[in-house]
Amino acid sequence: MHEGPTILVVDDDRELLALVVGVLERSGMRAIIAQSVAEAETPIAEGRADLVVLDLMMPGEDGLSFCRRLRATSNLPVIMLTAMAEDIDRIIGLEIGADDYLGKPFNPRELVARIRAVLRRRETDALPAAASRLRALRFAGFVLMPDQLSLIDAHGSEVALTSGEFALLLALVERAPRVLSRDMLLDLSRGVNSNPFDRSIDSQISRIRRKIEPDPRQPQLIKTVRNLGYAFSAPVTREGC
Repeated sequence: MHEGPTILVVDDDRELLALVVGVLERSGMRAIIAQSVAEAETPIAEGRADLVVLDLMMPGEDGLSFCRRLRATSNLPVIMLTAMAEDIDRIIGLEIGADDYLGKPFNPRELVARIRAVLRRRETDALPAAASRLRALRFAGFVLMPDQLSLIDAHGSEVALTSGEFALLLALVERAPRVLSRDMLLDLSRGVNSNPFDRSIDSQISRIRRKIEPDPRQPQLIKTVRNLGYAFSAPVTREGC
């Protein structure tokens, strides 16, 4: 199973780096550090980062310049950090392509929340485009059809799913075998109507398992990944339009 996202933190403040890395790792994420833009080039080029936390002011090339250059070749999410509080700096950072902006000093937990929100937003934005290109998703004898909002079993019968259950199953199958947190599943299946304190994802997963698993007590299709979330583990065949 995949682990949590990998976050590249680019800042020349060693104490801040140590603090942020500790918080990220305790939150189930992996951290890579760089004390300059030059050090950040390699992990980005190698595709090792899922998101960049980028300081605005650093020796050598600054964060704004690097973000502008990064945006010319990549859609890698960027959260910018700065000790300067002027609105003009925030506006410039967002205009050149940063996904979010956080002023120093900041609560490390807020940074974690913003990282999760940006990653969830990127996933949510990608869902309609990905689903629209698919006519069917096949797995374990089932056929999931996004356009018809239907699930057909191996005998050709339609499986009765609520709209919420269908959206949740689609989010898991479309991203198999990636591990998705409960918060991410809430955003993917409910979008702007999601409630960050809603724990009904677990109940919905249980209902879906009863409908598609040979033995819901020992699920083989939707796996629980302890302290992380859920992942769809069966092989999936995608049929385009």
